[in-house]
Amino acid sequence: QVQLVESGGGLVQPGGSLRLSCAASGFTLDGYAIGWFRQAPGQEREGVSCLSSRDRETHYADSVKGRFTISRDNAKNTVYLQMNSLKLEDTAVYYCATDSNGSRCSSDRDAYDFWGQGTQVTVSS
Repeated sequence: QVQLVESGGGLVQPGGSLRLSCAASGFTLDGYAIGWFRQAPGQEREGVSCLSSRDRETHYADSVKGRFTISRDNAKNTVYLQMNSLKLEDTAVYYCATDSNGSRCSSDRDAYDFWGQGTQVTVSS
C-alpha cells in the first residue's frame, strides 16, 4: 500500500521543539521532492519547507526560516521537519507531500501529487 504517514505532532509550549516525521511505504522517497505544508483553522494550506531530490535544494517560508530544518534519511525512507523555537502561530495541521518532479523545490501545493493525512501541532501556554 502506497502511503505517507506523518507523526510527531503534539502539544508544546512556546519556545519548545518538535520533530515531525514523514514515513513512506510502498515506494521510495529518494528521487522525489518533498514538501511540508501546514493549515491552520480557517486558513489556506501554506508551504513551510521543501527539499528537492538528492537534497540539492531546500526552501523555507520566511515565517519559519532559522527555526525549522528539513532533512531526509533514505535508509529509513523518511523525511523530517525539526521545529525549534515554536510560536503560537505555528499551530496547524502539518502535512507532507511528494512531487514526482524531484528536480524542483516548490512552495506551490499544486506541484505535489501525493499527500499524507496530517499531524496536529498545537503551540500553547
